[in-house]
Amino acid sequence: MNEIGETLKITRESSGVSLNEASKDLNIKIEILQNIEDGKSGAFKDIFELKEYIINYAKYLGLNSDELIDEFNEYMFEYTSKIPIKEIEKTIELKIKEEKKDDEISSPYTKESKKYNSWVYIVIYIVIFTMILGAIFWSVKQVTINKNVTDTISYGR
Repeated sequence: MNEIGETLKITRESSGVSLNEASKDLNIKIEILQNIEDGKSGAFKDIFELKEYIINYAKYLGLNSDELIDEFNEYMFEYTSKIPIKEIEKTIELKIKEEKKDDEISSPYTKESKKYNSWVYIVIYIVIFTMILGAIFWSVKQVTINKNVTDTISYGR
């Protein structure tokens, strides 16, 4: 990538074009052109966008853009070939699993239900038990008045 940037920089300087002028003519930010000339491919998020910049810049300077792109492709191949194959395969497998989960259609009868921890069930049982005890206590309190147990007949008098 440094060689590509150096070629572009030397050609631009030998033709008497300033970086500012090239930026205005190509409608590309100066920082982008500087990064290309400095060989900083890591400054670009999208490799295809970088390729387009190189093609346009090379054509603007009168260079053979196909040769520069071939050189860029070789650089990218060498750069990406240093990534271990196991890491690439692992990333692909994870991506396939994620896509499979998103695309998976299942009925509610075959779909895996979410498993809750046993403590969730214990908390639910304690809450229900407390509510039942509260209801029993409240009903006994309603029937008892002044420590006397009342029934419906004596309560009505």
